[in-house]
Amino acid sequence: MQTWFECKVKYVKVDQDGRERKVSESYLVDAVSFTDAETRIVEQMQQIVRGGEFHVDNIKKSNIIEIFPHDNGEYWFKAKISIVTIDEKAGKEKKVNNYFLVAADDFKQALQRMEEGLSYILVPYHITAMNLSTIVDVFPYFKDEVNEPLPPHLKRIEPEQMPVESSFEAEQEDEAPQGDFEGEAADEAPTDDEEIVDEE
Repeated sequence: MQTWFECKVKYVKVDQDGRERKVSESYLVDAVSFTDAETRIVEQMQQIVRGGEFHVDNIKKSNIIEIFPHDNGEYWFKAKISIVTIDEKAGKEKKVNNYFLVAADDFKQALQRMEEGLSYILVPYHITAMNLSTIVDVFPYFKDEVNEPLPPHLKRIEPEQMPVESSFEAEQEDEAPQGDFEGEAADEAPTDDEEIVDEE
């Protein structure tokens, strides 16, 4: 399960008309810790600001559990989902609130995409709230691309290869005697190193 951190960054932004203005923007970063989140947002901002100065003002763990990105979504909408479960001990219904983020151009499209994204949920749920989020962009850890490079501190786990049995080993197994080894060993005379004990 992904853990999302909301990072607030302050920097001087240059508008299309060339004017500079100070802005404070929020970004969502997938990370394993606060330190990792800070490292990742700094790397991303270095590409966005392009040599300019910026300051990571605040980092906090987000309550968002899942995002639904889309290529043609201009804004991020945050939705509050109430999922109904059954408390087996109390025998009563229990509502659990979860938060999701979806990319869309407007509220109507966001609602439609949210329902499509939640189609895997088999229990009853309700979308109780949806608002335009202050999140400017989202930086997940892994993209759905083949051979995507991993972060430096992680190592890709390759599937173990089963040893291939050689023909020589197979021939040796076929030539092995098929007798009852336990029975044959019992009939053999004791060696010089073994001690014979007479039972009285």
